[in-house]
Formats: sequence, structure tokens, C-alpha cells
Amino acid sequence: MTNQVGVDSTLKRAKGESPFQVFLSQFLRNVPGTIGLILLVIMLVLCMFAPFLTDFDPQKQDIAHALQKSSAEHLLGTDYLGRDIWTRLLYGGRLSLTIGFLAVGLGLTVGVVLGAVSGYFGGWIDMLIQRITDILLAFPSFLLALTLVALLGIGVKNVVISVGILAIPSFIRLVRGSVFSQREMLYVEAAKCIGAKEGRIVFKHILPNAMAPVIINASLNLGYAITTAAGLGFLGLGVPPSTPEWGTMLGEAKNYIFSHPYMLLYPGIAIFLTIISLNLLGDGLRDSLDPRTKNI
Repeated sequence: MTNQVGVDSTLKRAKGESPFQVFLSQFLRNVPGTIGLILLVIMLVLCMFAPFLTDFDPQKQDIAHALQKSSAEHLLGTDYLGRDIWTRLLYGGRLSLTIGFLAVGLGLTVGVVLGAVSGYFGGWIDMLIQRITDILLAFPSFLLALTLVALLGIGVKNVVISVGILAIPSFIRLVRGSVFSQREMLYVEAAKCIGAKEGRIVFKHILPNAMAPVIINASLNLGYAITTAAGLGFLGLGVPPSTPEWGTMLGEAKNYIFSHPYMLLYPGIAIFLTIISLNLLGDGLRDSLDPRTKNI
């Protein structure tokens, strides 16, 4: 069956379909991946259009209406300071998703460059980069994030840097392996014969052929980045307390887990749906970009 997937892809390319069209066709046939994409798009749209979906200020306090349950005015109720939970959930999603995307973007950019250099040139450069990678991997990831935040301080920028550093080693290892296997291919030898510079060979020829596993890893790392940032927020080490963010909302709600459990429930569901959508999307991307990994 796996061979049939490859044959179908070859036939579609022979019919004049672009590689993107072939990928899209395969991806849309993957039900879990499509469900994950739809869930993620819904979350992004809700957070993006937050100002049009609520009339409340996410940071405005209204003690007179504190700890109210769901009503026509407050769709998901209010928290202990009278702030509308639906509003904070939408604006909190904006920040949580932004932190996740920026952190993974940082890890991907640094990791891809270092991994490509390490895999292509080898020698002492490879050894140095891999030893730095080993040092980063030697620390428990969340403990390393706590340490970095403690050193850098609380704030969105510092959370992005701390979580982004955690993603770097996985990209380095992944890209290094892909580049290492590609550098002996005939098209690389041909590029060298026509006088192409090494930088052009690495980033123009080799990397585009090694990006499929990187894209898959980025989608899976995005979920981990959001979870890590939420964990820091839960401990009060993420964004400032008044700033709406899913992890911070969970941390504020822990004292009301028995009396007003809805305060904990809604941000928890938001995080769960986002992570499961990213995991499903990652699985769909894996099956579509590399059909050989699909077990049928």
C-alpha cells in the first residue's frame, strides 16, 4: 500500500500537477490531519477577530460582578476580579499562540542554520555544534526554561527566547542528519563541478530537499512550545499577571478549583484543543510529506 501511495504521487506529477498540488491532495485525504487543520484555523480565527467577538476589556476589573457563572452578558462567566472569561480566553489565545509561533520560529531559524553547517562541513565545526547540542539536551527541558526565565526575567520576549532555545537542539539534530545524507548525492557533486559556492549548495540545493521532516517537527514543536509557555505562566513566571494568557489564567484559577471550577476548565480546554489540533496536523503532514512512514 505504501508503494501505491508513491506510484499515485508519480502519476499525478506526470499529469502536470505541481508538487504542492500533489501534497495538498494527499493531505486532504488524511482525515485526522484535516480535522487538526480545521481546529487550528478555528482557534486562529477566533483569536484574530477577538475585538469583534467581545465588547469587554480583557484587563478591566469589575469586582461587583466577580465570580459570576455563564450568562447572556458574560458567555463563560467572570473571574475573581470580575473580568470576562470569554474575552480573556480570546485575547489570551492571541498571546499564547504568538509565543508558540515566535519560539518555534526562533528555534527553527537557529537550528536549521547550525544543523546545516554541522551536517555539511563536519570536522571540528560539527563536533563543536554537537557538543553544545548535547549540553542543551542534558538539562530537563522545562527546568532549563525555568532557569532561563529566572536569568532573563519575566516578560513575553524572555519567554519566547527561553522556549525557543528549547526547540533548537531537535532542529539541529534533524537537519544535520538530513544534510549529512544529502551531501553525497549526485546533484551536490554537479553543483560543485559548475563552481557553485558552498553556502549556495547548502541553502539553495540541499536544504530544500531536507525540509519535509523540518516542517513536521515544527508543527509538533509548536504544541510543546505552547504547553511550556503555559506551564511558565501557571507558575507565575511567564507574562505579567494582569496580561491575559492561557497559562496565567490557569494559575489564577487554581485557588478556585473546587468553588468555581469553570475558571480552570475553559483555558484548559483551549490548551487541549490547540495541542491536539497541532498533533493531528503534524501526523497528517508526516503522512503526506513522507508516505513511507504511513502504516497501512
